[in-house]
Amino acid sequence: MSTLRAFNVLLSILFFTCYFYQLVYLLIPHLKRDRPHAPAVLHRYAVLIAARNEEAVIGNLIESIRSQDYPGELVSVFVAADNCDDATAETARRAGATVYERFDRARVGKGYALDFLLRQIWRERGDVFDGYFVFDADNLLAPGYITAMNRQFSDGYRIVTSYRNSKNFGDNWISAGYALWFLRDAEYLNHARALIGSSAVVSGTGFLVSREILERNGGWPFHTLTEDTEFTADCMIRGDRIGYAPDAELFDEQPVKFRQSWRQRMRWSRGFLQVFRLYGGRLLSAAAHGSFSCFDMVMSIMPAIVLATSGLLINGAVSVLTLLSGGTLLEVLLPAARSLAGTYLFMLFLGALTTVKEWRHIRTTAAKKVLYTLTFPVFMMTYIPISVCALFRKVEWKPIEHKVNVSIKDLV
Repeated sequence: MSTLRAFNVLLSILFFTCYFYQLVYLLIPHLKRDRPHAPAVLHRYAVLIAARNEEAVIGNLIESIRSQDYPGELVSVFVAADNCDDATAETARRAGATVYERFDRARVGKGYALDFLLRQIWRERGDVFDGYFVFDADNLLAPGYITAMNRQFSDGYRIVTSYRNSKNFGDNWISAGYALWFLRDAEYLNHARALIGSSAVVSGTGFLVSREILERNGGWPFHTLTEDTEFTADCMIRGDRIGYAPDAELFDEQPVKFRQSWRQRMRWSRGFLQVFRLYGGRLLSAAAHGSFSCFDMVMSIMPAIVLATSGLLINGAVSVLTLLSGGTLLEVLLPAARSLAGTYLFMLFLGALTTVKEWRHIRTTAAKKVLYTLTFPVFMMTYIPISVCALFRKVEWKPIEHKVNVSIKDLV
């Protein structure tokens, strides 16, 4: 077991070496202020929404877009009703969106729907839009969202991402686990990156892309299981710097069932592996030539999965061999307990720091904020078996069911 302890110490050192810079990130939002903005210019925007069987929530998103304090005549909403068999298309049309229906069971996923939507817009409207927002149907926007994003766009960023909050934090420990992680991403990763002049990372939904970037890419050619991460990797390699708007608040719905969460996060884990296979070499090459953003991107998609998976497999194998060779159960359980305790305490620190910093943004009771800070490490540690399963099981894109039918007026 001394060999196993040495391995676990080495693993801890590797984790610390890879992610020490992210510990520095934790200090930056407390030490630096956001730069002042240049005078904002009013731009014309298209909103892209890829929706599959989202009749329960899409109307509320469109309502929140129509309720923005940005001039409404400069914002047009487009929906791809993607392989729907419910009233998504009709609901979106009644709310005022232009809807295109798509039926393609072979090419399934958000990336294909976005590409389809862009091509319809360009064919019928031409290049009248300066930028394109991308949202999921379950999202809601705070009233000043587009104005805040437009300030960053007017500062010269061709891609801008936003502050991702949750509309159902208090449902249970699963939804709260997601929400805390995204809040941590927003404040202690993307905000920190922006404050030091590095590039933010697009995460799933709530971002803005210029017409020039999309035309350069020939539409939306990103079709891995994590098309947002693939898009970000491509931007990093090309030298595009992604801006971050900390005051552009978006709310989305988090899963509440563990089976659904497991499936979604396994897709993310496999998607990270796909992106590293396609872009890893070029990201590493750019990092070696001085691109900190590319280094940051590599650290975000790869080492944690590899190190956690290796640690679990090797610790499991050594534990089995120990028992088979006459070792006691206590010899096996003590190292595992120490490792789990250390992981729990570190994740508890991250969760508590985020909860305290973002306290006023979290929409739930004080008791639930505290309770779900304590369960946050458990949620995060379930990523370890998920990452292992993602290596060996077939993973496909499947839609996430959304049912939290609240309007933006219920949250702000």
